Amino acid sequence: MEQEPAPLTRHLRVHRDRGHTVLEFRGEIDIAAAMEITPYLDRVTAHPEVRLVIDLRRVDFFDCSGLRLLYRARRRVLDQDGELRLVCTHPLTLRIMRVTGLARLLPAHANLDAALGQPEATSGSL
Repeated sequence: MEQEPAPLTRHLRVHRDRGHTVLEFRGEIDIAAAMEITPYLDRVTAHPEVRLVIDLRRVDFFDCSGLRLLYRARRRVLDQDGELRLVCTHPLTLRIMRVTGLARLLPAHANLDAALGQPEATSGSL
């Protein structure tokens, strides 16, 4: 996959690590942030066999808009025969993911090294 320029938004930083595109969400992930992030997320997940990590460690607030982003990313990655891994340590975000069932479909890792050292985390169906 050709390296795409990183978007200039306050809610998203992008970099490559060990063959994966890492989307680092930042700050408050609400409906406004989701509108900023979605176009780039869609571009990244449109590539066949995309290898994507979403890193939520720098997120202060995460609502249903953030959940929709994760579900959308997961669906699009699976449609492209790719893999999606998640990094998250925030207790409230992890709780939301457990309550909604997303934690079962997209297990969270404590750091980037753990996420990239694990086998594919996209099994299961919605």
